[in-house]
Amino acid sequence: MLSPNLVLLYVDDPAKSALFYADLFGREPVASFPAYVAFGLENGLTFSLWSTQARDFVSSGTGHRSEIAFMVKDDAEVERLYADWRRRGIAIEQELKTAVFGRTFVALDPDGHRLRVCRPDN
Repeated sequence: MLSPNLVLLYVDDPAKSALFYADLFGREPVASFPAYVAFGLENGLTFSLWSTQARDFVSSGTGHRSEIAFMVKDDAEVERLYADWRRRGIAIEQELKTAVFGRTFVALDPDGHRLRVCRPDN
């Protein structure tokens, strides 16, 4: 079975975005180059940042119509992270609310990528 094992975000400034995600993840990158940075995560996923200014970058897409979601154990953890991220000065696009699946909010990274925090759908 084929399973995704890499999330790649296009960013304007990989060094700036790497600092943001190193702080958010509480870990340093496993690879760092001027146009590409990668983080190895505990669940086996590789989370990478690729410069839109890279010599070999090609993409005709625009906008941020997807989300990176962090599913946490319960609504209390969603609320704790909301308070923590606000305290850190992370931009909040969608304030803390109760959706059909429980408490959730959406933050933005330095390039405007949407970061949702919620609990699992079950």
